[in-house]
Amino acid sequence: MQLSTAIFDMDGLLVDSEPLWNEAADEVFRLYGVTLSEEQYHSTTGLRTKEFVQWWFNKFNLGDAEHARAERMIMEKVVGKIEHKGKIMPGVTHIIRFFYERNFKIGVASSSPLGMIELVTEMCGIKNFVQAMSSAEYLPYGKPHPQVYLDCAASLDADPLSCLCFEDSFPGLIAAKAARMKCVVVPHFSQQKDERWAAADLKLSSLQNFGALHLNLLQ
Repeated sequence: MQLSTAIFDMDGLLVDSEPLWNEAADEVFRLYGVTLSEEQYHSTTGLRTKEFVQWWFNKFNLGDAEHARAERMIMEKVVGKIEHKGKIMPGVTHIIRFFYERNFKIGVASSSPLGMIELVTEMCGIKNFVQAMSSAEYLPYGKPHPQVYLDCAASLDADPLSCLCFEDSFPGLIAAKAARMKCVVVPHFSQQKDERWAAADLKLSSLQNFGALHLNLLQ
């Protein structure tokens, strides 16, 4: 089926927010006597905040009572951090205009709350080009479950087989492929050599590098 829809992840792909999520989590986790390494953070990239907190609270035997409070504190901190010092990733304007000029439907499917998606698309200057925004915040399952991508495609009235997704995390890649969509990955530079990216249809070092040749190959 001809590709006609482009769906983008947000954190780490449109905005360099992963370090800010880590900062916020670090500040909150220190209140509980826990410090995560960079490697530990990378191992849970792509999870929703709720799942992230539950995973590490269980890992360090911190109990269930504080899950909701810790999650809320992280969310409050990260929104402020993104708003005040979030950096737009290279190539965002290029890639959105590339698909807009080709009359593609454009959506964003993220594990982050809808309000944060709206904030970031506004910061990126792409909000008027994005026709659908889907959040996995309140879904029964987040990525790597495909539901957030399927919801976004449905909002765009697009067949999943006509969708091309852009991701930076392995759970996101699996979610896109489980939704039967093509997927381009743009991993963090420290993870470029990870063999798991072989599951993607294409791997790039930046959104800026995507062009007509890549689209033709994916078609």
